[in-house]
Amino acid sequence: MASTTISSKDVDGTAVYSPSGDRLGHIDHLRIDKELGYVAYAVMGFGGFLGVGEGHHPVPWKKLRYDTSLNGYVTDITEEQLQKAPRQPEETDDNRQWATTFYGYYGVAPYWV
Repeated sequence: MASTTISSKDVDGTAVYSPSGDRLGHIDHLRIDKELGYVAYAVMGFGGFLGVGEGHHPVPWKKLRYDTSLNGYVTDITEEQLQKAPRQPEETDDNRQWATTFYGYYGVAPYWV
């Protein structure tokens, strides 16, 4: 039986595609809720060239689906949505109040609800 889990080190750098197969970016890293043990969200890197000018935005984990034929994740999030997505204020540590903002932006119920 195939494993249903994956190491976080294997997720970092994995490509993210649109439903039409266009490459949108990659998973830069994951943020994990230390108390509940869930993946809170993935931070997606997109745009730029060779890492210069690359944008980073949190994406709810529920918005990503692994596709074995692409060897990457597929999302229904558009490039325009990524560009306009809320950014985390520098003075704000990870918290649920802030996370509620981007979960709402993508139309997904937060994982802790």
